[in-house]
Amino acid sequence: MGEGGAGMGFGERVRFHRERAGMTREVLAGQVGKSVSWIKAVETGRLQQDPRLPVLLQLAEALRIRDLADLTGDRSMPVRMFTGPGHPALDAVRTAINAMPLPPQGTVQPFAHLRARLDAAWRARHASPDHRTTLGAILPDLIRDAQLAATMQRDAPRRRAMGLLAEVYGLAQMYLAYQPASDLLWRVAERALLAAQESEDPLALACAVWFAGQAHRDAGDFDAARLVNEQGLAAIESEADTDRVDLLAMRGALYFELAFTSARLGETGTAWAHWEEAARVAERLPAGHYQPWTSFSRVIMGAHAVTVAVELHSGGESARQAERAFLAPIPSRPRRGRHLIEIARAHHLQREHEAVLATLRLAHDAAPETIKYNGYARRMTLELAETGPANLRPRARELANEITLLV
Repeated sequence: MGEGGAGMGFGERVRFHRERAGMTREVLAGQVGKSVSWIKAVETGRLQQDPRLPVLLQLAEALRIRDLADLTGDRSMPVRMFTGPGHPALDAVRTAINAMPLPPQGTVQPFAHLRARLDAAWRARHASPDHRTTLGAILPDLIRDAQLAATMQRDAPRRRAMGLLAEVYGLAQMYLAYQPASDLLWRVAERALLAAQESEDPLALACAVWFAGQAHRDAGDFDAARLVNEQGLAAIESEADTDRVDLLAMRGALYFELAFTSARLGETGTAWAHWEEAARVAERLPAGHYQPWTSFSRVIMGAHAVTVAVELHSGGESARQAERAFLAPIPSRPRRGRHLIEIARAHHLQREHEAVLATLRLAHDAAPETIKYNGYARRMTLELAETGPANLRPRARELANEITLLV
């Protein structure tokens, strides 16, 4: 039993974990699509019976609870329900991250060679349906070589290598996301920030901040996520009128992260205002530009609008944005898969069960390893497989088996 569980009823556990996460009832209600009065009824024991499994999963996901026994007191569900299984290459990536070259020894590869390898890794990630498997094969050697280059050089070459190392850690964070390795994810996020600061490169710092903001938000620390994003924007403020496309794209990406965080907090006006700021930046980008780190681009703004509407739990607006952005030609298979999952969430808000399952199937076709590790997709699939309409359950269970949800 986790902390705070002894002697508590279900509602008391919900309140304990909500307060520990620093959430108001309004925030939690928004995240699970319920009213504030419903949350109050749960916490005060006025609900006649405990919520069904799909709602329990929503509560556990919102409260970042990994074992349902910490919420219910009498049932347990493993972490894979929320984060997906550990990837086979996870141990090799962990070893590479932890094996800092101290004392440094070995041959430092030329910066141009490391840069070419990292660029190729980004291209491979976006082109691959199984992007974690692709990255799992690339990252261990790339991490070791980048760490060695940053450790063994001095002055300007060291600063340049530090900027590259920060980006490598960002790529590693994308591999680690939604896996049972939160300790490792935080390690690379913090190391990326330190390396980026030492590089004295505003682009590297903005990129590291973007990754750190995501880590804070996914951990439920919305204040920290907002703060680091604002700091990232301040760090590149002097470059606001630059012609550098990469810095301009980072500016837009950070504005969208503020929109995302505001939406999570239920701040409708602020969320859409930040989205509009990001959209104005996107219009200044070349038509075909697609930033590999953040996916920021003109084409991604429709997908971002779906996310804002879904996070605000605005069913009608989610449906409208999903219809507009459904065919967006996103040039990245994992990002396309995630976009389809967000569209499935929009259908879920409207209780359009057939459309939810069909869209999740499209997400699986686009990028199997995206849906396999995405908590929202796993929860929606489980809900359809267990309590969905009878005619959909066989297909939902087939998908659940494919994403290792019922095995």
